[in-house]
Amino acid sequence: MDRPPLDAARLRRALVAPGGLWTSLEVVAETGSTNSDLAERARAGAQEGAVLVAERQIAGRGRLDRRWTAPARSGLFLSLLLRPGPGVPPHRYGWMPLLAGVAAASALSRIAEVEVGLKWPNDLLVTVDGEERKLGGVLTELADGAVVPGIGVNVSLRAAELPVPGAGSLALAGAAVTDRDTLLRALLRSFAELYEEWRRAGGDPEASGLLPAYTARCTTVGRRVRVLLPGDRALEGRAVAVDGDGRLVVRTGDGAEHAVSAGDVVHVRPQPEEPGPPPRPGERPGPGDARRPEGPVRPAGPEGPEPDER
Repeated sequence: MDRPPLDAARLRRALVAPGGLWTSLEVVAETGSTNSDLAERARAGAQEGAVLVAERQIAGRGRLDRRWTAPARSGLFLSLLLRPGPGVPPHRYGWMPLLAGVAAASALSRIAEVEVGLKWPNDLLVTVDGEERKLGGVLTELADGAVVPGIGVNVSLRAAELPVPGAGSLALAGAAVTDRDTLLRALLRSFAELYEEWRRAGGDPEASGLLPAYTARCTTVGRRVRVLLPGDRALEGRAVAVDGDGRLVVRTGDGAEHAVSAGDVVHVRPQPEEPGPPPRPGERPGPGDARRPEGPVRPAGPEGPEPDER
């Protein structure tokens, strides 16, 4: 399979411009982790808008410090250096991985012509052979006041190259476009637009439109879920919303609603004899209500695709 390198000079001409968000764009053949590299630069005082892209990562990190690798030039592996400034309170920084997810999902859906959904909080999902698969993910780190979101997307992975059966790629999902230069330009433009709106609104997810945009793409809302919580605890119910703090709101069988800020989410296939509680007025019904079968997918590696167990 032909996997040409990214054209760094062409990408810079298209994306780095005076007055724009992106101030530099570097493509390296290989690195340990783009997030670690940019976080180090942030601590050294690097300005906002730096983009670091790796053709291959050898120490990529995901949630819970999971490790993953992928063949060189088989995907998009990048990190961004952002400094939201005094107009955005630090407690709003938690929206950054969700913003990155919306930017990636919307850009990839539009350019690749495949539907890319978001599984709370940071998974990118596509459908391959009728089954929901993990396409990639987001990991955001803080570094001396700067925010460093890392994004990973499987673009051209073939079935034999998948780390686990639950993984997927744009190619396997039947994407119309898999040219990585085209996809990366669209992703970074989408991110810049959403980020500037969010920053102008002081990080307010409602005023910036980020919360409704995320909810519209979130495949978790409306579905029956099992949330694996810290301390070997689990919560089961229907995911009914994402709140103003980016937490997943889960309604359990007794009608109580629980806001979850951290945990591994599994989409549960409902049993035919257990239809689950009907949605409340104005609440989005879940796919489980229509008995659409699906396989459980664990949260994606936030910095990018990683081998998760189903």
